[in-house]
Amino acid sequence: MLDQTQVERLEAEAVNSAKTRQPLYAARKKIFPKRASGRFRQFKWLVMAITLGIYYLTPWLRWDRGPFAPDQAVLIDLANRRFYFFFIEIWPQEFYYVAGLLMMAGVGLFLITSTVGRAWCGYACPQTVWVDLFLVVERAIEGDRNARIKLETAPWSARKLFLRASKHAIWLVIAAATGGAWIFYFADAPKLLGEVVTGTAAPVAYVTIAVLTGTTYVFGGLMREQVCTYMCPWPRIQAAMLDENSLTVTYNDWRGEPRSRHAKKALAAGLPAGDCVDCNACVAVCPMGIDIRDGQQLECITCALCIDACDGVMDKLGRERGLISYATLADYNANMAVATAGGTGPVSPALVRTPGGAFVDGLAHFHLGKIFRLRTYIYLGAWSAIGLALVYSLLTRERLELNVLHDRNPQFVTLSDGSIRNGYTVKLLNMIPEPRTIEVTLQGLDGSEMSIVGIDQPPSRSFSIAAEPDRLKVLKVFVRQPADQVKEPAQSFEFRIKDTASSESAEYTASFNAPEKGK
Repeated sequence: MLDQTQVERLEAEAVNSAKTRQPLYAARKKIFPKRASGRFRQFKWLVMAITLGIYYLTPWLRWDRGPFAPDQAVLIDLANRRFYFFFIEIWPQEFYYVAGLLMMAGVGLFLITSTVGRAWCGYACPQTVWVDLFLVVERAIEGDRNARIKLETAPWSARKLFLRASKHAIWLVIAAATGGAWIFYFADAPKLLGEVVTGTAAPVAYVTIAVLTGTTYVFGGLMREQVCTYMCPWPRIQAAMLDENSLTVTYNDWRGEPRSRHAKKALAAGLPAGDCVDCNACVAVCPMGIDIRDGQQLECITCALCIDACDGVMDKLGRERGLISYATLADYNANMAVATAGGTGPVSPALVRTPGGAFVDGLAHFHLGKIFRLRTYIYLGAWSAIGLALVYSLLTRERLELNVLHDRNPQFVTLSDGSIRNGYTVKLLNMIPEPRTIEVTLQGLDGSEMSIVGIDQPPSRSFSIAAEPDRLKVLKVFVRQPADQVKEPAQSFEFRIKDTASSESAEYTASFNAPEKGK
């Protein structure tokens, strides 16, 4: 157990200070975050490994769909206008599934933010993940915070040039791998990799790699926190998502103030002293360059690294963790009321601790049940309802569809025997990766029969059509009705299709046009 004077005080100043706001067009001040260690840092490592693993490995996963469909598990096949996701296949007319997923993502983001603040920004946002990855490279080559600051201020030398060139070269490799991984989602990954390496890939592949390489390198390596502060709209939107029961990273000044580097001397002199020893550890580890002790700020991404840094200091001092913690505004206000005697005076450590040093009864402490409130259930209900609707639609959707387009000009033709003929474009959509035999039948329209262009069979009311797997079959169909069977100028009838090997079927109500009687 250390005394306050034995705790290292870091010379760290908040670059983005809530007390002194920088001009909008001020030159960027570089931030050199110190490496943190603790449970939140470990959780960030875990999230980084999972998210990067998903991004880089997913295009290489295989999924057997048979001989007539690609075997890549996740594939956006723009050439054939298909989206494959394991056992799910989405056609262009089913884009509402993608819209539903985007709605779920939006509502899910609202749910997460209203309960645990900007957890998305702090842990899973691509900008956060790649900045973390770039910082790993930077620390491995240039050292931790003090070494990087020293290198930054040092004059250019062979060593500095080598370190900087090495760092940026690895950044570019990571950025190129980022762009390279993205293109594999749009074509067969092994085949496309061979084409990219041999220089035979389509130009759009190289353009995409170049664009994503440049943006990843600039955003993750050079701009970093500026992307979150100036480019991303979410810091400004999140205020509408938070309420007094939302969890946010909070400096609990009700127990930390007044700050003192020499608590024993202050207490001996009869002066109050809080738990904060003003070591600046929380400032030094912040990747956004803020001082969480200034209160909530739009730059804060709630990555909780300041919690790890502060908890480490509290452990060394033998004090309770949580001087900086995830807390709700309601709990913070309740504890501030205790620490200030209902707001009648400054924060007094004597009001929150017993003479024995323990916290007094009546202080509010977080428990999981506090985030489960009406607002949480509303968001969760909306999110679940959208998800269930999508699942139900996927499980019940038909994989055989029929669409019919009546010829516009002419709408009908009178044949030499007096019978009336109408022309139609019939589209059979086989939405499974297997060939099928589809029976096309006329329903209604007394005495009528049809003939299909390209099929050398006599006119009939039913035809068997071979449908290719995962393809649209277009038929030119002529329907003829004898003159004595024509009852009205416009009659309704149905085209019906049925898979002969299953119970799947589809119907389309069409119109048969004829001249008015007497004309």
